[in-house]
Amino acid sequence: MKVRFWGTRGSIATPGPDTIHFGGNTSCVEVTTNSGAHLILDCGTGARRLAGDLMSRDEKPISVNILVGHTHWDHIQGFPFFSPLFVPGNSVAIYGPEGGRRSLHDVLAGQMEFTYFPVELNQLPAAITYNDLSEGIQTIGGLRIAAQYLNHPAMTLGYRLEGDGVVIVYLVDHEPFSDRLWRADAEPGHIASILHDGDRRHANFMAGADLVIHDAQYTPEEYPAKKTWGHSTYDYAVRMSAAAGVRRLALTHHDPDHNDHFVAEIEDRARTLATQCGTGLDVFCAYEGCELLVEPVKVLTPFVAPASGQPNVLHQRFRVLVVDDQPDMLALIERALQDEEYIVTTASNGPEALRMIASQIPDLVVLDYKMAGMDGMAVTTALRSTPETKSLPVLMLTTKTDEPSTRAGFAAGVTDYVTKPFSFPQLASRVRACLNRHGSP
Repeated sequence: MKVRFWGTRGSIATPGPDTIHFGGNTSCVEVTTNSGAHLILDCGTGARRLAGDLMSRDEKPISVNILVGHTHWDHIQGFPFFSPLFVPGNSVAIYGPEGGRRSLHDVLAGQMEFTYFPVELNQLPAAITYNDLSEGIQTIGGLRIAAQYLNHPAMTLGYRLEGDGVVIVYLVDHEPFSDRLWRADAEPGHIASILHDGDRRHANFMAGADLVIHDAQYTPEEYPAKKTWGHSTYDYAVRMSAAAGVRRLALTHHDPDHNDHFVAEIEDRARTLATQCGTGLDVFCAYEGCELLVEPVKVLTPFVAPASGQPNVLHQRFRVLVVDDQPDMLALIERALQDEEYIVTTASNGPEALRMIASQIPDLVVLDYKMAGMDGMAVTTALRSTPETKSLPVLMLTTKTDEPSTRAGFAAGVTDYVTKPFSFPQLASRVRACLNRHGSP
C-alpha cells in the first residue's frame, strides 16, 4: 500500500514560515491499495490539496472512501473543500462514529449550513453515502478494516487497515488511560505488562502493524497541564508501539504551538527512546508530502475484534444508574448524561444502588469509588456475585490512580475507570463506548 500525508497538524491549521517542513494543514492521510482503491483517513484542511491532486489524475469518475476518526473541526474542515464532491458522477463514501448522538450526515451538514458555508450538503452533486460506525470489522475499498474506540472527549475511532499483505493502523486523538503504563510486578515492554485494560486493548489493536500513525501532540513535560484533552505524548506512542511489535511509527497531530524546530527535537527524542526499547522500531515525525510504500515482510495476522454488545447507541435510550454520595457531583453527572439523552436514575450510597438494581437492572452503572459505608469496590463485588448482574457494565469514577487500586478494581470486575478530575464530554464518550462495547447485561 502507498501512504501519503497531506495534513499532520492538530487542533487548528498553522500555515507560516515556522511550519514549512512538517506542515500546517490538519489531519489527512491518503492510502492507495495495489488495486488502485483510494482511502482517506480524516478530512482536515489537508484534504483540499489532496482533492486537487485527485482531480488532476487521469481517473474519471473518482471513487473514494473517507474514514473520519471523529468530527472535531480539525478533522472535518477540509470536507466542504473536497472538490470531487462538486462533480456529478463521482462517488464518495464517508465512514465515522456518530457525533454526540447525531448521525455523521447531520454533523457534516451542520458545518455546511448557510451560516457557515455558501453551499449546503444536499446541494453537492456527487453520489455521497454516510456510514455510522461503532467498534467492529468492515470491508471497505477491498481492505479488511477494524474500528476501535479511542480515549478522547468525543466519540473517536481508530482504524486498522489490513490488505495487500500489510497492516496500517491510524490512531489519532487518543489519550493514555492511565498515568502509569507498566505493572510493577512485570517486566516493562510487553503488552501483558501493561497496567490498565484500556491501554492494553490499545496496544493489542496495533500489534504487529507494519505502520502505525499515532497521535503525539504533547511532550511528557506538557501533558500534565493538558490532561483530559484527549491527546498522547510521543513517549507513550513509542513505548506502546515497541511493546506491540510495530515495525514503523509515524508521530502526527503536531501541536499548533510546535514549530519545525520543536517537532524535529521531538523526533530526536522519540528515536532515542525507540533505540532504548530495543525492538528495532523505526520512528519519525510525519510531514506534509511524506510518501511511504508499505510492503509486506511477514505473514499477515488478521486482527480478532472483541465481541460487541450493541451495533451502536445512536437511536437507543439506555438506562444509566449514577451512584455518588456527594450531592453536587451526583447532580452534575445526572444532568450531563441526561443531555446525552440517557434515562438517568441516581443513588446516594451503595446499599441504595443495590436495591435499585435488584428492582430494575440498568444498562450501565456509573459508580464512585470512595463513598461512606459501602464503597464502589464493595458494590462491584456484590454485583459480580450474582448471575443477573455478573456482566453489568460498571464505570468507576476515582481519584485513586495508584497501581494497587487500579489492579484491584479490574480484578473485582470494574469495566472501565474514569479518573477524577474529568470533563463531562470525556465521561460521556467513555459511557457511550462502554455501552457499545458491552451492551445490555
